[in-house]
Amino acid sequence: MVSQNFFTSKSYSYSFLYRLIDLSILFLSLPLAAYLYGISLDQEYLVAVLIISVFFLYLSESFELYRSRRTDRFSRIFFRVGASTCIAFLVAAALAFLLKESEYFSRVTIVLWFFLTLFFSIFWRVVQLQCMKAYRKSGRFIKKVAIIGATDSAVNLFKEVKNNNELGYELVGVYDDRSLDRVHQDLNEEVIGRVEDAVQLARDGHIDILFIALPLQAEKRIADILLLLGDTTVDVHYLPNFFVSNLIRSRVEHVGAVDTLSVYESPYLGPKKWLKRTEDIIGSLIILSVIAIPLLLIALTIKATSPGPVLFKQRRYGLKGEEILVWKFRSMHVMENNEKVIQATKNDARITPLGAFLRRSSLDEFPQFFNVLRGDMSIVGPRPHAVAHNEEYRRKVQFYMLRHKVKPGVTGWAQINGWRGETDTLEKMEKRVEFDLQYIKSWSLWFDFKIILLTIFKGFFGKNVY
Repeated sequence: MVSQNFFTSKSYSYSFLYRLIDLSILFLSLPLAAYLYGISLDQEYLVAVLIISVFFLYLSESFELYRSRRTDRFSRIFFRVGASTCIAFLVAAALAFLLKESEYFSRVTIVLWFFLTLFFSIFWRVVQLQCMKAYRKSGRFIKKVAIIGATDSAVNLFKEVKNNNELGYELVGVYDDRSLDRVHQDLNEEVIGRVEDAVQLARDGHIDILFIALPLQAEKRIADILLLLGDTTVDVHYLPNFFVSNLIRSRVEHVGAVDTLSVYESPYLGPKKWLKRTEDIIGSLIILSVIAIPLLLIALTIKATSPGPVLFKQRRYGLKGEEILVWKFRSMHVMENNEKVIQATKNDARITPLGAFLRRSSLDEFPQFFNVLRGDMSIVGPRPHAVAHNEEYRRKVQFYMLRHKVKPGVTGWAQINGWRGETDTLEKMEKRVEFDLQYIKSWSLWFDFKIILLTIFKGFFGKNVY
């Protein structure tokens, strides 16, 4: 049987070297700190550096520190380095305190070690960035690229190449066999020839990289072009269209000797699943300890101002579309949880006076942190909808159920962008789903922290919340 491993899962080419540099800095900064403070190191410090190295590598993967980010602002790189280093040291310090081992370490040496590690980790990245910019300004490391197909995905690539000189790409042109009135209007002036012209340039050695941006439906045409390019030495890349690149996270998987390309898949793969759960447990415990007194006061006020239970448990869909019970403070006179649930509207008679305030300020959602602690929900994720609404909108909104590739959240990317509250039009639900899928596609630990911070400043109140 012939192996069908056509795809290779490729990580950033220099990621191993970068990890090695960071670990070398972490290990060498400790003896330097000890020398500066004038102490000798023993085996406790060796154990400490090993533990911190493990935490650092784990966190750097979570913050995607070694992912190829040639167009990233340096401030973001600085944050990822700082966050990975700082959290690794803090966790190790907390561990030493809990195990009553902290007395064996010099606090001044540890602080020096931290700052030296942080300084050198940032310093070598600044040097590397400046060197790469200098090389590209001098004309070195410049690759000439061409694009076949004036499509939507080609437009995105064209803008990236034109707006980011640091990529080191020089665009030769766009090539398409269609007439100019049929190609994407943003590329009208960039189309300079037909596909055969691009193939000939590749044969003549005038192109280093050729991007094919044709839709998947043009499978026969793509195969013909690849056969022609097989007679050249040009690097060929295929630009995935919407269905491969814009939904969740596509990646190569292997089933024995057969390769598959995932299209609909959860972003929490391998250790990321445990990282997300760790974030939820620690975060919910901290938040519940902070809001414990407000929770008690709200519960007592609800009981005193209207008859009925304090909590309302509503049936909603969770991870993989499985039904869960989501807890909320009761804000209505009724307890609707049937096959048909009517969304709250402005001046809704069902809402209690206290409930109106709780809903508008999102305080009615506070009990959901117990759902997070139980594992039914996450702090950050797509907001859960009532089962009745799910069944209605899954038939009306494309890719609606992909929201359930992750756990529902107490707050989410759609909510802080203004898509919360009443969805009285189909367009509002479509926008909410669009932002939810964008969150799932772009998920990272930093993205969760960003959403939590934005929620504190702008996520509690909404103009469409009743």
